[in-house]
Amino acid sequence: MTAELPAIPFRDVREGGSIRHAVEAATQARALRDDCLAWFPKRARHLVPLLDRVTRRWLMRSYSPYKAEIAAIAGALDFPGVWFLNGSYEWGCTALARDADTPWLIRTLDWPFPGLGRHVEVARMEGPAGDFYNVTWPGFVGVLTAMAPGRFSAAVNQAPLLRRTQHPWLRPYDMLANAIETWSIRNIPPTQLLRQVFESCADFDTARRKLEATPIARPVIYTLAGARPGECCVIERTEHEHLTRFENTSAANDWLVRRDFWEARVGGDQLFTASPTEVGGNSKMRREALAAWSAPIDSAHFEWVIPPVLNKFTRIAVEMCAAQGLLRVTGYETLPGFELPQAVTLPREVRGALTETRAPALAS
Repeated sequence: MTAELPAIPFRDVREGGSIRHAVEAATQARALRDDCLAWFPKRARHLVPLLDRVTRRWLMRSYSPYKAEIAAIAGALDFPGVWFLNGSYEWGCTALARDADTPWLIRTLDWPFPGLGRHVEVARMEGPAGDFYNVTWPGFVGVLTAMAPGRFSAAVNQAPLLRRTQHPWLRPYDMLANAIETWSIRNIPPTQLLRQVFESCADFDTARRKLEATPIARPVIYTLAGARPGECCVIERTEHEHLTRFENTSAANDWLVRRDFWEARVGGDQLFTASPTEVGGNSKMRREALAAWSAPIDSAHFEWVIPPVLNKFTRIAVEMCAAQGLLRVTGYETLPGFELPQAVTLPREVRGALTETRAPALAS
């Protein structure tokens, strides 16, 4: 079975960046779009052009530094869904930054859309501060998971849901109310801020301060691991505030210390049924299970991707060590006959040269 699995594509797009990535992988971008749309009811698929227009209008009014890139990608690919993809910050995940002899960051990305694991790619990108390796998809301009050799690794986790109500049936109302509130916010989207950090920040401390202080469009949880012992943290962000912790550096989809009116994210299959206690317990269970995994990460090769960290929505798993310039990634999908997702790609290992780090060139 393993020998039949495809390799994860690796693309060097230091010249041309996300636009070149999308153009070179246009066939893969369309296949990803089609696979993701297959998850929606047929009637809902006709709403994609409308969602594109709404997202485009919001992003063009925002402080996104990459909206011209998105426009160029949408024009080059010439099919609906590109703007919506780049505005759909709705990712669930579990992450751990472990400070051993050298810091490591391991994470899963969990999302119900099929195809995210099958079509994942690694893009070598660059900015004024140096090169970095982005675990991404063609057409997406932000950064969810990346490693900069000799500098730091980082990942995005979806923050908990701000609740105005309590009943499970009213979760869609709260999600809509939050989206309407975001419409009036012009701050940079969280995933695009993380890309900006990889492009412009030369070290862990500079990256941390930028992730803490920059106003963002939606709440988010950042996990950050540097290249030297002691450089591990989790940054819990709202639009204008942050809470950073240097201990208990694992994260799922809830605040470490529960706050009133906030609820851990719930899977789509439990949207109308799970109580706040149940969803909070699920997030806590994933976070604590990953934190308790004590085997050496250097030789782990995804042995930690087991329940409850592995769940029905797991799409990718990543291991990163900036000190070694090492990144590993595997894609997962739900397959017929299996209750939990299975690996659908060969593990991709990338080792980046540690000499690529440059002096900071942009203000942080």
